[in-house]
Amino acid sequence: MEQQVLGRTGRLVSAVGLGTWQLGADWGEVSDDDSRAVLEAALESGVTFYDTADVYGDGRSERAVGAFAKDHPDAGIFVATKMGRRMDQVPENYVLANFREWTDRSRTNLGVDTLDLVQLHCPPTAVYSTQEVYDALDTLVADGVTAAYGVSVETVSEALEAIKRPGIATVQIILNAFRLKPIEEVLPAASAAGVGVIARVPLASGLLSGRYTKATTFDKSDHRNYNREGAAFDVGETFSGVDYETGVTAAAEFASLVAGLPGDVTPAQAAIAWVWQQPGVSTVIPGARSPEQARLNAAAGSVPTLGPLFRSDVKDLYDRHFREAIHPRW
Repeated sequence: MEQQVLGRTGRLVSAVGLGTWQLGADWGEVSDDDSRAVLEAALESGVTFYDTADVYGDGRSERAVGAFAKDHPDAGIFVATKMGRRMDQVPENYVLANFREWTDRSRTNLGVDTLDLVQLHCPPTAVYSTQEVYDALDTLVADGVTAAYGVSVETVSEALEAIKRPGIATVQIILNAFRLKPIEEVLPAASAAGVGVIARVPLASGLLSGRYTKATTFDKSDHRNYNREGAAFDVGETFSGVDYETGVTAAAEFASLVAGLPGDVTPAQAAIAWVWQQPGVSTVIPGARSPEQARLNAAAGSVPTLGPLFRSDVKDLYDRHFREAIHPRW
């Protein structure tokens, strides 16, 4: 597995990490045993970076990741969590007293005294430009509550605002073959500032795996069912905000591009490798609901560099199917 520096944390992490939203909620039911099996399979495959949040299963994901990390104290595991979405997302809630309460709960769930990294979890846009917020986060670092802090964002403009701040260690943003805007603006700015980039939703909620058809259905508890119009949270988190049927068509084209690559690379692996190989990306965090899926995703961390022709073809696909609808919005 390729290792890369995670921005201002200075820590080396696996180029392919594991997103653990699936192990908490919103992707259909996953048992505790299945959750543990996914975590173990990822570690066995070289994954050292695990991203969770206090809101995933209302702490279930954090507790699972914490117990797992405790059982592997010498594995070099890095755990990033997120905070802020268990209360109303209004700017006045992003204050030190709440940060202390939220991080205390996460530290308990994860079973640690000091968090490796805490990220503001897609707060209201105004929060990113509020100096008092960063002062409060600096206080958490000074007090040993967290070793570093970052932000998770919905839009490029939010990322660029956060990158200006000297204490920001990382920015987490959606980046995949159906969401190219961060490549043009966020990655260069983050690299120049020494800020790490954590790329999420690399498979566009599974579309880029090439396994879905226009007739595919999803469980009622799965956000790919109930959030297609943004009823529960930002629609950009579900299928990257693209129209599902258009996404299926584009995913078939992407799979055809992958078929022309040398070696036995799946569409999902090519999509994940394409992300972590972008200059400026520290790690990419696909989710997994089974050990086999975790292993296959992790294998993308050793896929040889995808050439400029493939990158050009991906850009053409994006320009034809998504740029007009996606680029201005996020």
